[in-house]
Amino acid sequence: MGLPWYRVHTVVLNDPGRLLSVHIMHTALVTGWAGSMALYELAVFDPSDPVLDPMWRQGMFVIPFMTRLGITNSWGSWSITGGTITNLGI
Repeated sequence: MGLPWYRVHTVVLNDPGRLLSVHIMHTALVTGWAGSMALYELAVFDPSDPVLDPMWRQGMFVIPFMTRLGITNSWGSWSITGGTITNLGI
């Protein structure tokens, strides 16, 4: 069935460089997944009817969490609502 989490972590506890590299790699994998999913969701997102067909009903997972954090506009002048942005806040 697999090893428990504490058994797996004890393998890298005695080697600080390996412990650090394992956690950096895990962070890179999670960040890569989130970025690629956000780009995919942005490609298939249809903002034409946000009331009857919201993001979560379209199968979105990452972009709704990003909008809850307040990320609604980009530096490339696109908006999650479909409008253009004039003041990027830079």
